[in-house]
Amino acid sequence: MLFDGHGNTGTAAKRRVQATFELIYTLVDFGAAATFLIGSVLFLYDSWQGVATWFFIVGSGMFALKPTLRLTKELKLAAMGDEKDLAERESL
Repeated sequence: MLFDGHGNTGTAAKRRVQATFELIYTLVDFGAAATFLIGSVLFLYDSWQGVATWFFIVGSGMFALKPTLRLTKELKLAAMGDEKDLAERESL
């Protein structure tokens, strides 16, 4: 089932996909936080407000990327599952 908290279950391939996406998700989180922090500091100076705005735009794009990453991971994990398991979950 999508978004069911896969944890450390499943095959080695599924665990690898899970770990890879968690790493990417965390890096995007740190990137978004850093761009917002830098943008906030730059906004303190009138001459840097244009650059600060771009930092906020990039940070916002990174935050928008997070649900896209989560959905992509879930769809990939669902595609790796066996049909019997998927059929049983669909009938619930």
